[in-house]
Amino acid sequence: MTLYSRSIFSLTLVCGLVFISATHLLALSKHQSAGSDQQDTQQTADQDQNANPLNRPLPAKERFKQQKELRQELKGPYREWLDEEVPYIITPQERKAFMSLSNDEERDAFIQAFWRRRNPNPDSPENTFREEYYRRIAYANEHFAAGEPGWKTDRGRIYIEWGPPDSIDSHPSGGLYQRPFSEGGGQTSTFPFEVWHYRYLPGIGENVNIEFVDTCMCGEYHFTLNPEEKDALLHVPGAGLTDWEQMHGGNKQDRFEGGGLYNLGGPAGEEAQSKEFDRIEMAAKLFAPPPIKFKDLDAFITQHKILSGPVFPFDVRTDYVKVTDDMDLIPITLMIQNRNITFVTKDGVSKGLVNILGKVTTITDRTVQTFENTVEVDEPSELLPQVLKNSSVYWKALPLQPGLYRLDIAIKDVNNPDHVGIYGSSIDVPEYHDEKLGTSSLILADVMNPVSSSEIGTGNFVIGDTFIRPRVSATPGDPVTFNRHQYLNFWMQVYNLGINAATKSNSATVTYEITDAKGQVLLEKQLQSKQLEAHSDELTVAKALPIAGLQPGKYDVTIKVNDAISKQEIAQSAPFIVE
Repeated sequence: MTLYSRSIFSLTLVCGLVFISATHLLALSKHQSAGSDQQDTQQTADQDQNANPLNRPLPAKERFKQQKELRQELKGPYREWLDEEVPYIITPQERKAFMSLSNDEERDAFIQAFWRRRNPNPDSPENTFREEYYRRIAYANEHFAAGEPGWKTDRGRIYIEWGPPDSIDSHPSGGLYQRPFSEGGGQTSTFPFEVWHYRYLPGIGENVNIEFVDTCMCGEYHFTLNPEEKDALLHVPGAGLTDWEQMHGGNKQDRFEGGGLYNLGGPAGEEAQSKEFDRIEMAAKLFAPPPIKFKDLDAFITQHKILSGPVFPFDVRTDYVKVTDDMDLIPITLMIQNRNITFVTKDGVSKGLVNILGKVTTITDRTVQTFENTVEVDEPSELLPQVLKNSSVYWKALPLQPGLYRLDIAIKDVNNPDHVGIYGSSIDVPEYHDEKLGTSSLILADVMNPVSSSEIGTGNFVIGDTFIRPRVSATPGDPVTFNRHQYLNFWMQVYNLGINAATKSNSATVTYEITDAKGQVLLEKQLQSKQLEAHSDELTVAKALPIAGLQPGKYDVTIKVNDAISKQEIAQSAPFIVE
């Protein structure tokens, strides 16, 4: 009954009226009927919403409750996997997606896909990334545990993400310590500490020192930016003075009055204060990937976003060249057929644009190198039909330490945003041992020529003192194609040749040959290493051969090196097709 109905009924009782006019009865009847209809309508709406709860939004409190219940449901091996096994390598997007799964079957499928995405060699059933990752976790748990599992400690995290250091300066008992000048000099007593030295960390730089200190004397070494934190006498007046404080009668309390990160006494402290931002920047880089400009392309690499339009095809070639004993140069060549690029013509000029994003990640999925660029094809519109028959080539050389990496590349046709292409493969950067004969990649190129002294080692397609533009095949390892009117250019470096102690020169025979599909040798020529670089343990073989005399078909070019001093042999071959 409505409020109006109740008011009439109350008034009738108060006045003691026993007579209800027909008008009142009719009005009351209509009002009750209207109220009944309204109630029936509301009940019907409630029933519809109860039948399909998706028709009405959940209150915030109920949504929070459901999310909490979902998190509580994730337990056992799945919670362990998320929080204890992959916390350093899972992305926020992946974590959110995993938390939204509703059953174990979906979680198992997610975990399989998670490791498959990180496999350096997606075509291999073995996942070296996963194996190495779990090996590092096991090592960290065995060597760095301190009241908590080793993988949770700072040393464990650095080890898992960056691998073993090249050397460790360990002081497990602390005690008497002669500080270097960079820390103020003078003797003091320290807590246990370690300094991990990496000759090179991709994305950070050379000669990186990471310091850990155990201030609780309980085996829990934590990462520190402050070299003074290991000083056990830091807050003891008159003890553990720096050289400058001892010579000038400085007050130890003066160290704490300047503020800043460090509390080192004297001029060394002032110098350290000026470098504190360098150390903060290094720490930030240790735990953060580099920024990405092409965010849309990054989603296809990191989140493995599904392509929504036609695939944008392109071909990739990777090579390797020794730079130092612990560093290689990895030239990456992309070839895009112009007919696959969308051109826009304006004012008589046809222009095509392609954005390129590349990313190299380590065995622990840490980004160590990125490259971004835009390839622009800009030609008069009347020449467009001829331009479409050609290809565009992009080249980038990356320095990498020996090891196994994953290379991901995404490209986008700027004039057709749904036209995207992606590529993923492993890169096995070789390690060149001093006593073992080694070579670079054998590169077949359509253009090769020496550069001027001012251009050595700089610019696109320049390796050392040579401009060399590699031919790229549709599938790595497949033959590249040359026309009969072109020259066959091939380039290779040889490393760690033996040197005669008396003559200070090398002594090796270099043979290059061309064979046909049946293995028949069509051309063979020998060179002595002394003709190339007589007094070096490294030499470069670079030749340009006319191939007009070769019939159309498949061939191989092979370079063999026989070192008479080290008694070692090595060879490299590459297939090619003549049209």
